Amino acid sequence: MKLKYLLLFIAFSSCIASAQVDSLFIGSYDQKLMIIGFVAKDFVFLETIQPQSEQTYFPNNPARLGVGLSWKNSVLSFAYGYPFDFLREKKFGKTRFIDWQYHHYDRKFVFDLFLQRYKGFYMEDKKRSEPFILSPDLSVRQYGMNANYIVNNKKFSYKAAFVQNEKQLRSAGSLLLGGGIYVTQITSDSSFVYMDRRSFDNFQFGLSAGYAYTWVLGKRWFINGSCTVGINFGSEKVSSFGKQKLEVYPTVFPRMSIGYNHEKWAMSFVYISNITFPSYTEDHSITLLAGKFQLSYIHRIEDLPFLSKLLDKLPF
Repeated sequence: MKLKYLLLFIAFSSCIASAQVDSLFIGSYDQKLMIIGFVAKDFVFLETIQPQSEQTYFPNNPARLGVGLSWKNSVLSFAYGYPFDFLREKKFGKTRFIDWQYHHYDRKFVFDLFLQRYKGFYMEDKKRSEPFILSPDLSVRQYGMNANYIVNNKKFSYKAAFVQNEKQLRSAGSLLLGGGIYVTQITSDSSFVYMDRRSFDNFQFGLSAGYAYTWVLGKRWFINGSCTVGINFGSEKVSSFGKQKLEVYPTVFPRMSIGYNHEKWAMSFVYISNITFPSYTEDHSITLLAGKFQLSYIHRIEDLPFLSKLLDKLPF
């Protein structure tokens, strides 16, 4: 039910965030429909730093090939990608995973939701004769939400940079204000040991601030870069929050995109990641780097009458 209300809130915010924009900075496309083909790579990297060791664990999940649809300036959108096993490096073992990421770009807000469950990692060890060590029993779960308010929303468009259903006509940027909440669970039978423990839980939330900027290069090219940095407060588990001493954790959320816009088609490369620290002290820490890479081709279609009749009946 909580997820249902959250999605309703996001949909409602899309409707109320239709404020006027500065037409000298932001342009629109007239086509109703966008068909999207993409190649994407999701990831969760785990790094541990302890007084006598430093280790990084990588998943062995393949890239996904997929298609998507966006209708009426992303009022309704859908995307599905299928991971092909032949794109997986067999020597690194097998990773079982569920990785659901939702990135929603509005006029005034940007929302990011993460539901990531990975089991099976490998670790490179340069100090040993073996080039890598398998950790099939290592499980990492992260559930999180991040949201930011776009202060200069009349001149800067996140949609133009990451959805390409709008066009940034002149270079512009914006201050970002927001925050996030994360729940992390790490378990292992034998291959993971952190401060004499084989399991680790963490709950944290806090505030963040940052900046985003889009450079417009000529009539069609653009480069966008953005980053927010935050301070979170939390404890080992949700149930122990308020009963134990609050810990302080840093967070970093970078993202970038490079794209080309034509009136009827577009291409882009997108990188999105969130860096959290479920444990952080001077001499030991756990770092989670989660996110995705995506290369997309977008074809804009004026209208498909049979589809418009169906979609126009929806209450959006």
